[in-house]
Amino acid sequence: MWDVQIHASIITSDGQELAFAVASKLTSLYIQFNDFVSSVSVLKGMKEPNTFLWNSVIKAHVNAGLSESAFSAYKLMREDGVSCDGYTFPILSKLVLSVECGVSFAEMIHCLALGMGFESDVYFCNTLIDSYAKSGCLGNALKLFDKMLYRDLVSWTSMISAFVSEGNANRAFGLFNEMRKELEPNEVTMIVMLQSCSNIIEGRQFHGYVIKCGSLMDQSLKNSILKMYADFGNADDSENLFEETGGIRDVVSWNIMIHLYSSQGKTMKIVDCLSKLRNEVEPSIETLTLLISALGEDRNHTQDVQHIHCLALKSGLFDNILMTSLLDLYAKCGDLENSTKLFIEVSQRNYTTRVAVIRNFLSVPNESTRSLQTSILNMYVRCGDISSARNCFDTMLEKDLVTYSSMIEGYGTHGLGAKALEIFHMMTKEGIEPSGVTFLNLLSACSHSGLLREGCKALNSMQWEFGIEPDLDHYTCMVDLLGRSGKVKEALSIILKLVASPDSLIWAALLAAARVYEDQRVGKYAAEKLFDLESDNAGYYTLLSNVQASGERWDEVQEVRSVMQEMNLIKYPGWSCLEVKGNVHGFVSGDRSHF
Repeated sequence: MWDVQIHASIITSDGQELAFAVASKLTSLYIQFNDFVSSVSVLKGMKEPNTFLWNSVIKAHVNAGLSESAFSAYKLMREDGVSCDGYTFPILSKLVLSVECGVSFAEMIHCLALGMGFESDVYFCNTLIDSYAKSGCLGNALKLFDKMLYRDLVSWTSMISAFVSEGNANRAFGLFNEMRKELEPNEVTMIVMLQSCSNIIEGRQFHGYVIKCGSLMDQSLKNSILKMYADFGNADDSENLFEETGGIRDVVSWNIMIHLYSSQGKTMKIVDCLSKLRNEVEPSIETLTLLISALGEDRNHTQDVQHIHCLALKSGLFDNILMTSLLDLYAKCGDLENSTKLFIEVSQRNYTTRVAVIRNFLSVPNESTRSLQTSILNMYVRCGDISSARNCFDTMLEKDLVTYSSMIEGYGTHGLGAKALEIFHMMTKEGIEPSGVTFLNLLSACSHSGLLREGCKALNSMQWEFGIEPDLDHYTCMVDLLGRSGKVKEALSIILKLVASPDSLIWAALLAAARVYEDQRVGKYAAEKLFDLESDNAGYYTLLSNVQASGERWDEVQEVRSVMQEMNLIKYPGWSCLEVKGNVHGFVSGDRSHF
């Protein structure tokens, strides 16, 4: 607001139009604070508006991506009678790259410029060629280029770059040879031409041409040649150029070589680079990131990680992203102590940093981390996210019996019996002996997925292959599996053959199967056994009532309900609830209302 107050103060104290110097300062202030509307109002308040100031305002709109506002400012400029100069149209031509404008806008600017006599303005033509090319209108760019009376190095380089970007190396080389008849190429042109080299032979030939021209002392050009060799995976030529006597190596050169060695898995070469570059250049963020990424593939470089850490501190490049990568690298090398210290030093611990630390601890296999990982796996299972549970399982470096059993249980709970069997076979291949709990989870998984044959096979395997005697819980799972598969009598047969006394759970499984498959006799028999064990459980009476109702034995249904009334047994309906915007809503089975 203070810039507006200054503006108002100037107007009220002076009462006259703004002078050029004052208008220039005010315009700069408004542009600095992105107040483009006020910057235009300053120019409108001048007695004799200036082309330079209008160009500044239009350029500010263009740089801010305000295409329509930029062109509106241009129209206001023309309405005020301010003439364009050699910089106005080049500024406007940059709008071609915006979504709102496009090629048609470039053609309009082109026509306006021609109408005002700017067809021979080299700067304008060069800018428009670049805009045409970048917007994919290579034909218009070439037409403009061919009509230019005078073409400088920028003109040639822009046109060559356009063909290189299109992947037309032949046309690029053709233009390059034409240019050499008129002008000597500079380092920028040569860097552009290097991008058109499609193989190592062409690259070497162009390298020779650069040496012949005496341009190899330019560091940017030398780095471009170095990158060209590295991109082709040619370590020998890259090293020869990099180690060239008398050559200057900057941080970009080192980055290229580190990236090359990393892509080829040459860890010792990277370590050598680390020890040498410290004496030559100040590393950049990219240098340290490349080193961390490269050494992260090998877990035996704790000392080198400390060197990178020191480099980061010495160079003052210690941002949180680099910090997170570094503490991750410490952990990969097994140095959890330094990883933890580094985490404590982080000024802003964000989500990524915390996740990295947790992952690092979990990546070091020991009893406590395995226990933690298994707990996380179980959490995902209970939250219904079986996919994340499997991801957690797959990332564990070492898995024990509890881990495998938990994953089998998770798949079983979600009705994915085939996946549970897959995990079981994976476990046995790893040489881990299953326990009774493992088989209990496996049989339960088979039951929930209707895998009768696989369940029977698992029970036999438990006894005869692994020597584990099934207990009542295992047989309850088998009764449930047989019952769900419609084999109610076979399920009853298993119960009758048991040495141990059947409990209410196994009889309840049989009664539930009898209800589904409407087996009146088995249902009544199972219910009687249940009443002997738990005579006050209203749920069992309701199940029996449903069995009788499925066979249309209404007298017996009434008899069961009468017994329930006499015993004062009440079967409460099932209900559930959910929270919506802080309010808990309850729903009762069979009722359309909720509370």
